[in-house]
Amino acid sequence: MRAILHKYQGYSKDWILDHPYCALLLDMGLGKTLSSLTAIVELLTAFEIIENVLVIAPLSVAEKTWTDEIEKWDHLQHLTTSKILGSEKQRKAALSKKADVYLVNRENVVWLVEHFGRRWPFKTVIIDELSSFKSSRSKRFKALRKVRPLMNQVIGLTGTPSPNSLMDLWAQIYLLDQGERLGKTITEYRNRYFVPAQKNGHIVYSWQLVPGAEEQIYSKISDICISMKAKDYLKLPPRTDNIVEIQLSEESKQKYKELERHYVLELAEADVVASNAATLSNKLLQLANGCIYDENEDAREIHQEKLEALERIIEDSQGQPVLVFYQYKHDLARILKRFKQAKVLDVKAGDIQKWNEGKIPILLAHPQSAGHGLNLQRGGHIVVWFGLTWSLEYYQQANARLDRQGQKQPVIVHHLVAKGTIDEQVMEALKNKEAGQESLMSAVKAKIREVKLCQKL
Repeated sequence: MRAILHKYQGYSKDWILDHPYCALLLDMGLGKTLSSLTAIVELLTAFEIIENVLVIAPLSVAEKTWTDEIEKWDHLQHLTTSKILGSEKQRKAALSKKADVYLVNRENVVWLVEHFGRRWPFKTVIIDELSSFKSSRSKRFKALRKVRPLMNQVIGLTGTPSPNSLMDLWAQIYLLDQGERLGKTITEYRNRYFVPAQKNGHIVYSWQLVPGAEEQIYSKISDICISMKAKDYLKLPPRTDNIVEIQLSEESKQKYKELERHYVLELAEADVVASNAATLSNKLLQLANGCIYDENEDAREIHQEKLEALERIIEDSQGQPVLVFYQYKHDLARILKRFKQAKVLDVKAGDIQKWNEGKIPILLAHPQSAGHGLNLQRGGHIVVWFGLTWSLEYYQQANARLDRQGQKQPVIVHHLVAKGTIDEQVMEALKNKEAGQESLMSAVKAKIREVKLCQKL
């Protein structure tokens, strides 16, 4: 198929060509992969300034998305690829193969760095979902930091650069400019732009921006980052976010309150014990969903209210496919038991194609494994969040599996929210985080004067 890039995609491609290191903060569905690959083709052929490229991506994206895009478009089909995935033997075999583009999942970054050391061969590196390197304490960040001086070109791609706060930016920008803009260390960055918000003695639990810091940070990174929002460039069908309130029985409410107040819930055969606030939050989310792990790690069902609500949504959909996001294994087991026609997403089994062909009536997916790079927009337009996530990144990316370019119908996102539970706090937190994300995206938004909104896309 012949590819005709939209003007915003051409702008993104040129941005890569004009910057030895940069970030494309592009909303989901704006074609980051196609823009990047088109730039790579020009760098490999027209300019002949690079030899091979390493793409670091989530596993499902490394396995399928990039190669699918290469196979789809005529001007990319000459590119050769090699997937550094699987067992160590398979990874080494992939490295010995001559290719234009090497693909590795982010979990194997540490192994790849240790394998090559100072002999690091990849001068051009694309980090797909740059936000997965947001933690300066993570092994994957520390590994990539070691070999960053050996790279000539680094391209970061993400739609969620600050999923939790602007503290998330430092590690991502460091992998681009090695500390030139936001400081050489996270401590330097933190001391310059933040002050403690909550602390106990020398222990700081959270940080807040100093006055004017937000604008300073945006200004610092604006020369290497461009941001685009889908609503500015795509004629997407409308999306409706629907809160489905779940009313728990008095018995279920009492169990919830008992666990919330005392960190312990006494059940017939074993107790549920939360050792700290973080564990309690997790347990409360489980209970709101209807099932909870006890101290023996056995799943104990408390109620079926969310299953009943899910059944009503499926019935109301009148045979239209439904994509359901779950959080816990016991949620998955209960959904599968209730709905025999449901199928757990398996990329290797060809479920993406089956879904897009309308052959799967209920597709079950975990947002952490299905939240990046999967094109499911041709198979349905109804999303149900059976269990909620605190992560804005997973939340936005998961919704974007259907709410993206190519979708023909209005998207409906149902959230099953148990009244009077932690579900309500999660929804509020996601709204607040989304507001902060919008500020960053707007601050570094690309100024493409020649592109008119919604121009023949």
